[in-house]
Amino acid sequence: MNDVMHIDLNSCFATIEQQSRPMLRGRPVAITNRITPNACIIAASYEAKAAGIKVGMRRKEAEAICKNIIFAETEPSKYIFVHEKLKHIMQDYSPDVVMKSIDEGVINLAVAPPHTKTRSRTEIGYEIKHRLLTEVGDYMRCNVGIASNRFLAKLAAELHKPDGLDEITPENQRAVFATLKLVDLPGINTRMERRLNAVNIFTPLQFLDADEQTLVKLVCKSIDGTKWYQRLRGIEVDDYLSGIKSVGRQYVMESNKLSREETRARILHLSEDVGYRLRSKHLYARGVYVWTYGYDDVYYHKSTILKNAIDTDQDICRNASRLFMQLPNPARIIGVTLYKLQRQPSAQMTFDQERIDRTERVCLAIDKINYRFGTRKIHSASSHGTEHVKTKIPFGSTRYLDHSIT
Repeated sequence: MNDVMHIDLNSCFATIEQQSRPMLRGRPVAITNRITPNACIIAASYEAKAAGIKVGMRRKEAEAICKNIIFAETEPSKYIFVHEKLKHIMQDYSPDVVMKSIDEGVINLAVAPPHTKTRSRTEIGYEIKHRLLTEVGDYMRCNVGIASNRFLAKLAAELHKPDGLDEITPENQRAVFATLKLVDLPGINTRMERRLNAVNIFTPLQFLDADEQTLVKLVCKSIDGTKWYQRLRGIEVDDYLSGIKSVGRQYVMESNKLSREETRARILHLSEDVGYRLRSKHLYARGVYVWTYGYDDVYYHKSTILKNAIDTDQDICRNASRLFMQLPNPARIIGVTLYKLQRQPSAQMTFDQERIDRTERVCLAIDKINYRFGTRKIHSASSHGTEHVKTKIPFGSTRYLDHSIT
């Protein structure tokens, strides 16, 4: 029986803005993190998409294509509210719910309560759609995909946007695949498409009919070939949560006239933000990576690997600042990333251990105050005047929506 249901909110950020502001309904709306010429569009309403607006466009590009486009700045509290409402609706049907991103999640109905488990899957899907309208807002829509594994359920949810409901079964799978291109399949990018084409696989049906050894030895050249063979046949191979390998933030500069010291203040702001995210997951980092993307369209970067892992804003900011001062200015985009993460602090004690312990205690106290009273109620003087560098809403991940500082 098909026990996996994929729920995907349609054009999430733009639709939420249209829900909260009725005057935007039926109009082309683009969402950016800030209303500046250099800011990129991170979401677009269906009306904007129909006019040719794409995610990643800059404001000037979009205005040249669609003269009547309306820009709205992100309001994370709205999106988190809808995310939580959707999650709670989904949890009414099964204890096993995984939110894959802020706007989509998966329900495992195999472990649902008996009174739910025996219900028609399409009936449950339409009920969730109705509840989204009545409990969140009458402009909210979602796509529902039903299948035997996460891969096929996600594919089903993408078949008829917006507001579709589709089920992929062994009986209709070939008919569904016959209507698609390889890049329509979740996880198949142009690079993977070229690999498949190299062994005369040009369509999803040919992909489905390929033998396992071809996928293992010629296409993927790894165990991933077996995973694709199973994934295409409805066998679950994606039921896992990947670990956190890095913590990062980037920021599109509002002007090309900022001094190095003004840019450095923004680097420190990002450093404090990634430090908070790092500590919220009880992690330490040995690697610090700072990068800039210049107005000359050149990517610059510097990194360092530390002997002892760090987790305090003081240590992160000091290292990030040192690296940034080695990069050219002005920058159009800046970023700070922490990597080589570990669960425990470095085992080796240092002569400076008393200072380290004291700094960690102060940092934790500041985290608790900011968690209770609001972001950046307390921050370093060096990042003063950067309040407009708002925390970006995590579109592709939900791991930082709950900053559980304890």
